[in-house]
Amino acid sequence: MVIALARSVRSLALKIASYGAMHLIVAMLVAFAITRDWRMALAIGVVEPFFQTIAYTFHDRVWHRIERRRMRSGMEETAEAFTARLDVMNADEQARAHGHHGHTHALPSFKKIAVKTVTYGMMHFVVAVLVAFAITRDIQAALTIGVIEPLVQMIFFALHDRFWTAREAKRASSTAQAA
Repeated sequence: MVIALARSVRSLALKIASYGAMHLIVAMLVAFAITRDWRMALAIGVVEPFFQTIAYTFHDRVWHRIERRRMRSGMEETAEAFTARLDVMNADEQARAHGHHGHTHALPSFKKIAVKTVTYGMMHFVVAVLVAFAITRDIQAALTIGVIEPLVQMIFFALHDRFWTAREAKRASSTAQAA
């Protein structure tokens, strides 16, 4: 139990650290492209990802809670059974979607990824505009950074989240096989 908890904490710390590093680089490059000022780009690149990483941590925890509730409530299985009745999901898709205990460790559907990414983007926009405005005191530059930087980050976020989801699924699968 202690080992599993330590692995979980370590994995979360690595996930958050990798997100922060990715965010730092992208934020600096986007801020420089807009302001053409390395000092502002560096300031935005350091300060904005710091606040985004904090916001991301809350966002990620909320999504994990949503997924746990969905699995506990059986909502996902009910929805899949309903779609199977409507012949939307065939037997092969159902077999692929279900793991040993009735839920999947497969990568999430495009719809789940899209909703998670859009909510991340909205959160990111607000934080980016506030930080950029606090540093530049230029509303036009702040709004431009607030629009462009989160769009670029959303692409990288989706790739980052997909990588970590696949990593966690692989770990869960190997843990289940070892047991």
